[in-house]
Amino acid sequence: MSSVTDKKPVIGLTCGDINGIGIEIIIKTLADNRILDLCTPVVFGNNKVLNFYRKGLPEININFTSTRELNRVNYKQINLFNCWEEEVNVNPGILNEIGGKYAVKSLTVAAKALKDNFINGLVTAPLHKSNTQSDQFNFTGHTPYLKNLYGAQDVAMFMIAENMRVGLVTEHVPVKDIAGHITKEGIISKLQIINNSLKRDFNINKPRIAVLGLNPHAGDEGLIGKEEEEIIRPAIKEAKQRDIFCFGPYPADAFFARGHYEKFDGVLAMYHDQGLIPFKSLAIGEGVNYTAGLPGVRTSPDHGVAFDIAGQGKADESSFREAIYKCLDIINGRIEYDEQHKNPLNKMSSVVNANMVDERISDIPE
Repeated sequence: MSSVTDKKPVIGLTCGDINGIGIEIIIKTLADNRILDLCTPVVFGNNKVLNFYRKGLPEININFTSTRELNRVNYKQINLFNCWEEEVNVNPGILNEIGGKYAVKSLTVAAKALKDNFINGLVTAPLHKSNTQSDQFNFTGHTPYLKNLYGAQDVAMFMIAENMRVGLVTEHVPVKDIAGHITKEGIISKLQIINNSLKRDFNINKPRIAVLGLNPHAGDEGLIGKEEEEIIRPAIKEAKQRDIFCFGPYPADAFFARGHYEKFDGVLAMYHDQGLIPFKSLAIGEGVNYTAGLPGVRTSPDHGVAFDIAGQGKADESSFREAIYKCLDIINGRIEYDEQHKNPLNKMSSVVNANMVDERISDIPE
């Protein structure tokens, strides 16, 4: 299996649910030929399905080169790798088994290409969790699937934007079950992943990470829940002993409302909505979902399948385009980091954001 790292980065794009907006936003993103100056895109899908959506966008003139061999992509054009040959009925806006079946086909082929180093990065279009479930694919989304594929001990869902980065301890867990999934070991694991990612993927030498509480007012010293005192604080203490600059736990509402997130390089939230509601409300620019902790680089837009506008030409491709840019940034960040750390004497040259803990953090009440 040949490496592709000696040329422009090859970025795989999954089609997502074929009845959603995935293929439309891919076409709109790739319509700007300047993307070819940065990378070589490979769309994992099907020529006939792609043409179905291309006909609905007559104002866009875009061409694809079909390929059957991933080690022979055309570096000057957009490539299409056919993941299936059979005829498929496309029904934009409809949630059905067909949409989920072929979303999974696209993902599994593309993810294997990433793992086998045929592509340098992967950007996934949205799929729907309810129609992708089967005996062969029993996962609640991209993140747990990729974790399983790589055999990773743990990964972190890491939402990134220009002004903030928010990771999650728990992801797609029912609210009534969240507290049972908050453990000291789990928090430390996520902190380690986020800390390593901030260093290697984002070239931040001494990352500062804020940890949110689980309960209102971060438990109010045990009056509103015990998790902060019994689990979260001990986890933060042990993480500090492992040279992770983490602080908290902070009450989530005041932390975001007062802009304290601006004083940190990353934030660890305890559950999905605690992190994603403020992220989607306060993030500058288009937000991107990044799976931290994997050997390969995978990003995705921060939205879903949008069945309500699928096939109508209304989908906004901005977040998908940003996901490609962030994927490329992380790939380049890793190359730079690895180059700097080949020789221990070069570690001193990594001065990006190397400030030690300062008064900006000490004035935030825990």
